[in-house]
Amino acid sequence: NLIALGDVGSTLAIGLRLLGEDCISEIGIYDRDNNRLKRWEHELNQIKDPAGKMEFPIVHSIDREDLFNCDMFIFCASKGVPDVTSQIDDVRMVQFKSNSKIIAEYAHLAREKRFKGIFAVVSDPVDPLCKVAFLESNKDSMGKLDFLGLSSDQIIGYGLGVMNARASFYAEKSPQTVHFLKEGRLYGPHGEGLIVANRIENYNEKISNDLTEKTVNANKVIRKFGYKPYIAPSLSSGSLSILATIRGDWFYGSTYIKEVYMGARCRLLPTGIELEQLNLPDKLVSKIKESYNRLAGII
Repeated sequence: NLIALGDVGSTLAIGLRLLGEDCISEIGIYDRDNNRLKRWEHELNQIKDPAGKMEFPIVHSIDREDLFNCDMFIFCASKGVPDVTSQIDDVRMVQFKSNSKIIAEYAHLAREKRFKGIFAVVSDPVDPLCKVAFLESNKDSMGKLDFLGLSSDQIIGYGLGVMNARASFYAEKSPQTVHFLKEGRLYGPHGEGLIVANRIENYNEKISNDLTEKTVNANKVIRKFGYKPYIAPSLSSGSLSILATIRGDWFYGSTYIKEVYMGARCRLLPTGIELEQLNLPDKLVSKIKESYNRLAGII
């Protein structure tokens, strides 16, 4: 089930409808705007292949009370996205306060419904919002933590998929960086604090720093063109990464590590979430620790 059919939610739903036939039977959609909800129920179900060979997941509108009657809940709601003319440096963190209030509402509902599936967070800023969802779902009516809500590994953040795609976009432009596509890795949050490693063996800090800078600022390039950068995030971080999760494939996701949600390569197995384990160079480890501490200071 997916909540909020704005630019991100609707594009993500298109991706799931087109590509999810092997692993999704139904997609429930919900939006507070009833006309928008009806529009997307009609539009999505009218995506068909001309030969009639493909079977698509059925899309149906649902009520708020049925949001957590599913295996995976996808949170795409957002408020206060800065205009493309805005000079704000980190547009993701600007949305933290308003989006925290929204996600808290649905975290409480997940607790009330005793939800046992995956609570997928797509809205910005992904990593801190994951922790808000975890904490809020585990508070009683008096606001005290009792840990009777969502478990930490039920919540996964989806923001790093597009950062990997953006790093790949820049890396494939040069013979000096094209190796990233097969050997590179990303760690950290979706935004400031992201770490792009050009490769693990023979790690090059200069090349990695350059790729990191380009990747972190890639959204600003689209905004300079006069557009909000939501298509690649909706598909790379959203649809494709969510489908990889369902299939048990490797993907980039933010998962709970000690006291923060932080991005790395992982996969969801019947036994739980598995983080990729690699022998990392010391310089890279130091950067990851620095990014971790920055996230821990946010919430």
